[in-house]
Amino acid sequence: MIMRDVIAKLTALVKDEFIVCANGFISRDTFNANDRPRNFYMLGSMGQASSIGLGLALAKPSEKIIVFDGDGNLLMNLGILTMIAHLKPKNLLHVVFDNECYDSTGGQPTISSTVDLAETAKGCGISNVYRIKPGDEISGIFKNCLNQDGPVLLLIKVGRDPLGKVPRVNIPPEEIARRFKDA
Repeated sequence: MIMRDVIAKLTALVKDEFIVCANGFISRDTFNANDRPRNFYMLGSMGQASSIGLGLALAKPSEKIIVFDGDGNLLMNLGILTMIAHLKPKNLLHVVFDNECYDSTGGQPTISSTVDLAETAKGCGISNVYRIKPGDEISGIFKNCLNQDGPVLLLIKVGRDPLGKVPRVNIPPEEIARRFKDA
C-alpha cells in the first residue's frame, strides 16, 4: 500500500488530535486527504516534525499529539528518539511511514532497509513500539495506538508512490502557523 492511501485511512480515524506532519509528500498527502486547522504542515525543515511534536506534547499534556514522520526524516534527527524515551510524554503517538527512500526529493534510498527503526526506538527506551507490514490491518492497530498511553511509535512499511504527483500544500506558512495556534 502506498503512503497516500495509508494516510487517508489514518486521517479518517482522527478526531480532535493534533497532527504534526513531516515535510514533503507526508504534508502533501495529509493536506489532500483531510486538511484541518489541527494539522501542522512542515514546509522545509527536514527531520524536525518529531521535535515539534514532542514540544507540543509537553506543552499540551491533555491533548493527543500525532506526528506523521518518514524514515528519511527520522534518520535526519535520530536523537529525538532518546529525548522522547527520556521525557515519556503519555500523549505522543509517533507514526513513521517507511518507504526506504527520500521520496520527495527523487527517491534516493535511505538506510532503513538495513537499520530497523522500530528496534532502534526500543533500544532508545520507547517501550510501546508497533509495526505494520504490507497486508496488515491498519485501522485497528492505529486505534489501539491512539487509545494507549505513550509515547508510542508506530512504524508502517509503505510502498513508493508510482505517480509521485501530489498537489502541494497551498496555504502560506504564516497561515498554517496561525490556524494551528488558534486550534
